[in-house]
Amino acid sequence: MIVSNVSLSGCADFNSALCAGAGEEHLGGGSYRTTLTPTGNLVVAVCLGFIGTLGLLNNLLVLVLFCRYKMLRSPINLLLINISISDLLVCVLGTPFSFAASTQGRWLIGERGCVWYGFANSLCGIVSLISLAVLSYERYSTMMAPTEADSSNYRKISLGIILSWAYSLIWTLPPLFGWSHYGPEGPGTTCSVDWTAKTANNISYVICLFIFCLIVPFLVIVFCYGKLLCAIRQVSGINASMSRKREQRVLCMVVIMVMCYLICWLPYGIMALLATFGPPGLVTPEASIIPSILAKMSTVIDPVIYVFMNKQFYRCFQALLQCAAPRRGSSLKSSSKVPTKPMRGAAGTGPRRTNDFLFMVASLGQPAATVPQLGLSCEPTIDITKAPSSDNKHVVVSLVAHRDG
Repeated sequence: MIVSNVSLSGCADFNSALCAGAGEEHLGGGSYRTTLTPTGNLVVAVCLGFIGTLGLLNNLLVLVLFCRYKMLRSPINLLLINISISDLLVCVLGTPFSFAASTQGRWLIGERGCVWYGFANSLCGIVSLISLAVLSYERYSTMMAPTEADSSNYRKISLGIILSWAYSLIWTLPPLFGWSHYGPEGPGTTCSVDWTAKTANNISYVICLFIFCLIVPFLVIVFCYGKLLCAIRQVSGINASMSRKREQRVLCMVVIMVMCYLICWLPYGIMALLATFGPPGLVTPEASIIPSILAKMSTVIDPVIYVFMNKQFYRCFQALLQCAAPRRGSSLKSSSKVPTKPMRGAAGTGPRRTNDFLFMVASLGQPAATVPQLGLSCEPTIDITKAPSSDNKHVVVSLVAHRDG
């Protein structure tokens, strides 16, 4: 709850950051001071400045690449752009205000600004989380589909993007209408849902928010990428040595995705639960600022993991720096208009059908193109950072030719 609504005599029931500023609320034009020391405020300001600047630059660069290079404008990449937009909005609408509050040692934009800050950052944060879950489900459904994805079909991805924003609004609008409320958080440099109120109204909202906006997306991500790994293991029947290396790369990528998700968001969720169900003062304002900073770190990490580790975006990034056309490789074959030859017997049964499925899994993320006749060796490739796209809907094999010697 905002300080102006809290009497000094009731400070024991509320966040200590509010109590510290309560005596100055009416003298400071609606601002309240934080409970951190000047050194603590400086450290927080440096962290927020670094996160805000790097997150802004990373996500802006993603948008520039997407707008400049047509080959990036595929349905699955549009979902990545949605994540970048939500992260960019956090860097623009949230981080600068908490950075300014840390540099000045007090919240600067009053009660209404605090409510707006809490709502906007919660909305964009949940959009990012849901988009990550939608992205993992899209990769999973593409892998399990009997035909290859149509690169011209934006309908399903558009529905996923609309779902992410609508779902987020469903869970971020209630505090504006009485189911819990937005207010100062931690030492007073940020605002969010009031985690410390012990009312049934607030506790029920926190439980629902934790389950449906943190646990459910995490379970979807783990399930979908787990299924993807299981499918990749089956490719070992094609080439054992190559498959082990591929499996290790994919496993490493999945572990990085899941670990970064947990590092960024799990501490924040645990802090919220401890503040809600623990005794008053269990979560100190100084300790609560760390999970908040980690959550904002997702705006920097998401573009690196989901975009710049994507070979399409990386090659276009190299081309942008060199002021040249993107170097064509196995990950840029989606722009090729050369017709591909569909596999025969895809509808068959038995070992032939199994091999067809394994080849489809092996080509996940690598759109088909005519293989150059270099006359030597070819190997299936895989890149889980993007879904396959093609102008036809046949099951195809994506191969990368290697010249020996």
